[in-house]
Amino acid sequence: MSKDVKPTRKNLMAIEDRIELSERGHDTLEKKRDGLIMEFMDILDQAQDVRSELESNYERAQRNINMARAMEGDVAVRGAAAALKEHPEITTQSKNIMGVVVPQIESSRVRKSLDQRGYGLVGTSARIDEAADAYEELLESVILAAEVETAMKKMLGEIEKTKRRVNALEFKLLPELRGAQEYIEQKLEEQEREEIFRLKKIKAKKEAEEAEEEAELEREREAVPADD
Repeated sequence: MSKDVKPTRKNLMAIEDRIELSERGHDTLEKKRDGLIMEFMDILDQAQDVRSELESNYERAQRNINMARAMEGDVAVRGAAAALKEHPEITTQSKNIMGVVVPQIESSRVRKSLDQRGYGLVGTSARIDEAADAYEELLESVILAAEVETAMKKMLGEIEKTKRRVNALEFKLLPELRGAQEYIEQKLEEQEREEIFRLKKIKAKKEAEEAEEEAELEREREAVPADD
């Protein structure tokens, strides 16, 4: 890049402005990257807790449904499941974390009372109720895990994007601009030295010519005979 730039004062000033702007941008992006990493670590801690809870709730739900099947039979369990009239509703909104838009998932009608489940009390047992409770809790964990995991992926993507921009400024653009700045400064210094040398030669030549003219005048005065 440096040798493609014409070494002029105007270009030097323009490059110095670009360096200043790029350095400010680099500092801003570094702060953003560090802030995003801190936010990501918080979400990562939350995600680990959510995953642990999800695994625990899944195991509990599996134990309860297996017990209900063993005690009541598959027909009774399927019948209780088919009796459900009001299904859970999922709505998504968004929130902003340091410029990153992440989803915020809201759920309703996940947890239900016995009368809301539709299968009634006759013909069912506490085993089916326990399985229903466990799966409702599991569903809430799944919804929360989906929100946290999606937020984590979006934050990680933004971190990588910001890191690439920081590296591009730090290791490519700024070195190129500083190289161009150094090249122009060197060329301008060379031009200045050449100009000084040229002016000195002109001055020396002029002084030599003036000295020659004075010597010529002196010779002419000496050649003129003095009046008696």
